[in-house]
Amino acid sequence: MQTLIDITFHEMDSSPAFEERILRHVVELEERFGRIISGRVVVTGPGERHRTGGLYDVRIHLSLPEGREVHVDRLSHDDERYADVGYAINDTFKRARRQLQDEVRKLHGDVKRHEPEPHGRVLRIDPNGDFGFIETSDGREIYFHRNSVLNDGFARLEPGAPVTFAEEMGEKGPQASTVKPMGKRGMV
Repeated sequence: MQTLIDITFHEMDSSPAFEERILRHVVELEERFGRIISGRVVVTGPGERHRTGGLYDVRIHLSLPEGREVHVDRLSHDDERYADVGYAINDTFKRARRQLQDEVRKLHGDVKRHEPEPHGRVLRIDPNGDFGFIETSDGREIYFHRNSVLNDGFARLEPGAPVTFAEEMGEKGPQASTVKPMGKRGMV
């Protein structure tokens, strides 16, 4: 670390054992994920506050290269395990590790990109009401069955209605599965 970690204890006495535990967690994060420019950890004792109900609160702020940051500052008020300061420190650093993992992936460009769902319009519906066809944005026709339409929305579909869908190969060619009717403005 370029800068020492700032460890602060509020409403409780400073503890060399807890400081050592925090520093071990920080060193582990640096070994796994690389350089942390600076950091601040605040451990607040349970005190007499009604809102926290005798639970410890641990907040972590880490500064990373390229202006990225990791903040863990939300106490789970319904988790009684936070009455143990050791558990509170370990669990908060576990959440920091997950956030740090995500930030490192972003730094390295390893973030998955999801392809957008294809859009189309209902071209026609069979008069018997069992299937229909979607016209894709590139002009192809794709078959869909009433069971492919989410939320029992087949009865509400009419020609021209915008939809999103997942395309797959069927026995007789491409077909749509997971057809989602879209709202008037193209929103799902």
